[in-house]
Amino acid sequence: MAAAAPVASQAQAVLRGRLCDPGFVHSALRSSPDTNYSKLKYLVASSVSEACNNSVLLLGPRGCGKAAVVDMVLEDLKKEHPDAISVIRLNGMLHSDDNCATKEIARQLCLEHQLSFSKMASSDDNTEFIIDMLRECGLAHKTILFILEEFDLFAQGKQRLLYSLLDAMQSLTSQAVVIGVSCRLDADQLLEKRVRSRFSHRKLLFVPSSLEDTQRLVEHLLILANDSGLPAKYIMDYNSRLTNIFSDKKFKGILNSLMDADATTSNILRFLFRAVSYMDMESGFLSMESFVKALSSMQRQPKMDSLQDLSILELYILVCMHRLEDKEQSSYNFTSIMKEYRSIQDAYKTSDKYTSTVCFRAFEHLLDRELISFGDNRGRNQALEYRPVKLLVSSRELAQSLKLNTTCPAVLQKLFDRERYM
Repeated sequence: MAAAAPVASQAQAVLRGRLCDPGFVHSALRSSPDTNYSKLKYLVASSVSEACNNSVLLLGPRGCGKAAVVDMVLEDLKKEHPDAISVIRLNGMLHSDDNCATKEIARQLCLEHQLSFSKMASSDDNTEFIIDMLRECGLAHKTILFILEEFDLFAQGKQRLLYSLLDAMQSLTSQAVVIGVSCRLDADQLLEKRVRSRFSHRKLLFVPSSLEDTQRLVEHLLILANDSGLPAKYIMDYNSRLTNIFSDKKFKGILNSLMDADATTSNILRFLFRAVSYMDMESGFLSMESFVKALSSMQRQPKMDSLQDLSILELYILVCMHRLEDKEQSSYNFTSIMKEYRSIQDAYKTSDKYTSTVCFRAFEHLLDRELISFGDNRGRNQALEYRPVKLLVSSRELAQSLKLNTTCPAVLQKLFDRERYM
């Protein structure tokens, strides 16, 4: 077992390196001609090689890989055409103002072509400079790629920037590609008529990953190749155990829970990084427990943390409120809760008896922790014990907290279970 630790540490390093390498994470996209990566690369590469203008929109919800695909395409094109492309990046959250956008484009063009940039230049001067640069780059057979992230924000207002860019691209001497990236599927419908008439209407739609796609990504990231630099026997045993985990229904349930909360690739990577960190160093392999712990550490449960710190009396108050709601009592207050509490004490003859003053302090503490709240804003001038309240804890959360609380009386647990199944 001790000998497995060094190999496990090496395996951890290999897996962490993979998870932190965007090129490896998305490398599977390069193998298929039907992916948006292949379509975008073909579009931009043909524009570069054939010296023509183009525009395209990448549309889809956040976290589905639009920016990653753009970065991969640019990385490949810079290797294939190192002196034939120039990249200008704008973000609608920073540069939606037309004057600010033209100034930023001029600044990046000057930086790219080693020219001096004047901060004092007017918006018209910058626009004229951009048009001149488009013409000069076109004559030099160099394509300018404009990456407009949060494209829908550029489509607000008078859209002067979009019109100026697309209108300049109508010239035979210009050579440019505009790539708009937006999470709004109707981004092209936001364009004015004069802008839309100059846009090529090409769109690539990105959809969130399915469970099968996510499992394939997980296998791609975690299965070790024979050239990983680790002992062949270890790689064979590791991959065999991992394949058994992937086929287990429990693992599919873990992936489902993860994707229900956040199905983005970045969230999947965070989950896998934690799972690798929980690798069993004694055996040297990933186990189902590694993935369970990783999921548990990612599921924030502030209410559960608050519930576990409650006193027995506070738990009694929550159970009493739950009983009142089960009885379909639409409105209740501290006085109603105390009547229910007294009825429990009389029926079960427990030793957990507290005075009304102590109970009221516990009630106020639950209000402070936002585990319960007032039913409405009316009656603010009423005394607290007469104002209607409601429970902010679900039945499942309350049941789980009673089980996890080691000081919870057995009577209270039985009472709650009995009410749930009646």
